[in-house]
Amino acid sequence: MGLFNNIKFFVLCHGMLQLAQLLVSGYLKGSISTIERRYGLSSQKSGVLASFNEVGNTVLIVFVSFFGSRVHRPRCIGIGAIIASMAAFLIALPHFFSGTYEFTDKISSTMEKDSGLCKPVGINQTSSNQTCLKYEGHAHYAVFPILLLGQLLLGIGGVPIQPFGISYIDDYANKKNSPFYLGILFALTAIGPAFGYLMSSFMLRLYVDFNTMSSDEIVLKRGDPRWVGAWWLGFLLAGTFLFLTSLPYLFFPRSMTTQENCEAPAEPKVEKPIEKKEAPQDTMRELSLIQFLKKFPHILLRTLRNPIYLLVVLAQVNLSAMVAGLATFMPKFIERQFSQTASFSNMMIGGLSIPSAMIGIMAGGMILRRLNLSVKGSAIMCFGAVLMALIFAMPLLFLGCSTQKIAGIYPVNYGSLKNHEACNLTCSCSDEAFKPVCGSNGVEFRSPCHAGCGTVLNSEMQNYTDCACVGSNGSPNYAVVGSCGNGCSHLIIPFMVLSSLTCFLASLCQTPSFMMILRTVKPEDKSFALGIQFMLFRVLAFLPAPVLYGTAIDSTCILWGSKCGKKTSCSYYDLDFFRQRFLGLQTFFVFGGLVFFFLSFLVLRKMASFQQKPADQMNNISLCEKEQERKDSKQHLIKLDEKNGKLGAV
Repeated sequence: MGLFNNIKFFVLCHGMLQLAQLLVSGYLKGSISTIERRYGLSSQKSGVLASFNEVGNTVLIVFVSFFGSRVHRPRCIGIGAIIASMAAFLIALPHFFSGTYEFTDKISSTMEKDSGLCKPVGINQTSSNQTCLKYEGHAHYAVFPILLLGQLLLGIGGVPIQPFGISYIDDYANKKNSPFYLGILFALTAIGPAFGYLMSSFMLRLYVDFNTMSSDEIVLKRGDPRWVGAWWLGFLLAGTFLFLTSLPYLFFPRSMTTQENCEAPAEPKVEKPIEKKEAPQDTMRELSLIQFLKKFPHILLRTLRNPIYLLVVLAQVNLSAMVAGLATFMPKFIERQFSQTASFSNMMIGGLSIPSAMIGIMAGGMILRRLNLSVKGSAIMCFGAVLMALIFAMPLLFLGCSTQKIAGIYPVNYGSLKNHEACNLTCSCSDEAFKPVCGSNGVEFRSPCHAGCGTVLNSEMQNYTDCACVGSNGSPNYAVVGSCGNGCSHLIIPFMVLSSLTCFLASLCQTPSFMMILRTVKPEDKSFALGIQFMLFRVLAFLPAPVLYGTAIDSTCILWGSKCGKKTSCSYYDLDFFRQRFLGLQTFFVFGGLVFFFLSFLVLRKMASFQQKPADQMNNISLCEKEQERKDSKQHLIKLDEKNGKLGAV
């Protein structure tokens, strides 16, 4: 079992495991807007779903801190990963019992080819009752609880993975190589979300029910706002990969052996014999679980009294809150702000933003190792990197366009019957209808019925004519299926460039900030300090941030969708407010990280000055003592000379 007694092989396995774990997490975030559309969720509910895996994680992280030095850490990691893989399968379960996707104006027979057109009152309601009965008859209300349960188990399974893995590596790796190993580990784990977004980009190109419907039965096109991709398929693949990567952990030893190399100048390297290197003894090892829980508040306060630890963790909390919100909703932002498909948006995140962050993490670890930075030097590096990230993040607030003209919706009352002719008064347009069409006059309508269209131009129902609300004074009166767009697609390139630079710069401080924590706490408190750190991450960042971002996004909605009298996901947003509030939160959290890194630098400088003063005083004392000794020695020699002179005279 020599292979499983090698710290390098453990680093490789841990990188693959965290890659698989974050593949599931990244895939969920890449599919969040599609799950919203499929099951009619608001962004706030999506935020709750995205953050719910932190609930179990937060509750159990305290026990991880207690059992950190008492249990077989690799084996616990493997068992947790198996639980997480089962959770991924559970998240995909709703697809198999919720029935086929029912969208607005769905064509179920040739008798309904004119569905969605402007018809007299009563004619357009042929199958609405049947659709609503089907919608309410299925176990539709069980979907969201099952998704939450899957996320809860995913969080529980992931509890021991990162804290146990980092502490295990830091215990048994060469101290010089430890930052490099952690940098590799963080970089490998950054690939996981990237692969998750790229996988979702590919899976969302497939129709959600492609496994039960033939290609002829699929009438929606990928550019249609009602399109729903095969969100469930990626969870099955990612869950399988996570299960396979969990198996090696069942064979790693509880205590690792290591090789220490010593180098001497002008001499060949001499390898020391293999020797057992035990982890630092935990001062709380003798406590029982009940005693530990009683003493936990006191231990927590004692840990938080370390000013460097507290400030660095708070800086990381701010940056983690930014990452949690952007990772969940940035694809949706790109999709809405720049009129792109969900597949393209995920491709941008997985292909540009996350690789930029990965390169930043690796570069931060290499700089730390090459320059052999002290804790104070690491604080300066983190402050400078976050400051540059803030500078590049500011222009993003101004890269965007306003919402396109939507009849009766945006701008306020634009194209409403109050200000224009009653072009669709005779049409029995449902308030729940949502099949956007773009009129030849550049105005978007919620449906062909709202545009007053009376004729389908082709058999695929992609073009409409005789649209009473579109043309006037002899101008063309046709409409095309799909959104008009807001004309912002040309800004996607500069936006992604600036966004990627921001990710790169902010990621430079990932490894240095972790090493600041590991080097400023006592060795026996290391596992506990990491546990508290991850608990604060979850309580203050990963748990509330997606909900906060989702609430901010929902506040910009100008038209909510509805189905069978119940509110579903948002159909249209005020894009100016969307951009300002979404990216404004990003800027706020980056600034918070900047402030706390700066405060940590000030505290370190003050601590260094306090340490320098006693040293200087000791140096002054030693100089005085030497001077006094010199004077005493001189006086002694003079006395000897005088004595010798007297003896000579005698």
